[in-house]
Amino acid sequence: MRDKPTLLQELQHRVANSLQIISSILLQSARKVQSEESRSHLYSAHNRLQSIANVQKQLSETGQPSVALRSYFTDLCRSIGDSIIHDSEQISIRVAVDDSVADGDTSVSLGLIVTDLMINALKHAFPGQRKGRIVVNYHAMDREWTLSVSDNGVGMPKDVENHKPGLGTGIIEALAKQLDARIDVTDSAPGTLVSLNARPVASKPILRAV
Repeated sequence: MRDKPTLLQELQHRVANSLQIISSILLQSARKVQSEESRSHLYSAHNRLQSIANVQKQLSETGQPSVALRSYFTDLCRSIGDSIIHDSEQISIRVAVDDSVADGDTSVSLGLIVTDLMINALKHAFPGQRKGRIVVNYHAMDREWTLSVSDNGVGMPKDVENHKPGLGTGIIEALAKQLDARIDVTDSAPGTLVSLNARPVASKPILRAV
C-alpha cells in the first residue's frame, strides 16, 4: 500500500512517454507523406493524441489526480500551433483560462474538444494566407463552466445546410454529451464562436475553480 502512489506515478510517467513517442511518429509521418489529405489526417491524429499525452504528462509530473486547465490548454494550443501554423505572425493563438482544475478524464475530453475546434478553425477560417486570431476561453463559477473557441476569420459557410459534418464534429458532439454540455455556434461577424456550457450535477464534482 505504501508503494502504490509511487507505482501509479511511474505508470503515468511511462504512459506519458509512450504517448509522446507515438505522437512524434505521427508528426514525422505527416511531414513525409505526399498526399495532402493523408497529411491532414495524420496531423489531426497527432494533435488529438497530443491532447491526451499532455494530460498524462501533467499528472505524472505533479503526482496529483487533477489537472490545472490553464497550463494544460496553453501547452496544448502551443503544440497545435507548432504543428499546423507555418507563420506565427499570420495567425496568433490566445488562451484565456481561469484557475480551474479538472480530473484526468474530464481534462482529456475538454482537450479533445479544444483540439478539434482549433483544427477546424485553422483549416477553414483563414483561407488564402489570411491573417487572424484564435482565442480559447474557459471559466467556471460555482457549478457552471463555459468553454469557447473563437476566431476572426471568414465565418460560417453560406451553404451550411449542405455542409456535411466531419469526424471532428462527431467527436465534439459525443464529448459534449458525455460532459452534459450544450453546444452553441455563433456567426461573430467576423469569425465564428463555438461555446460549450455546462452545469455539472451536484453528485459529480468533476470541475472546480481554486
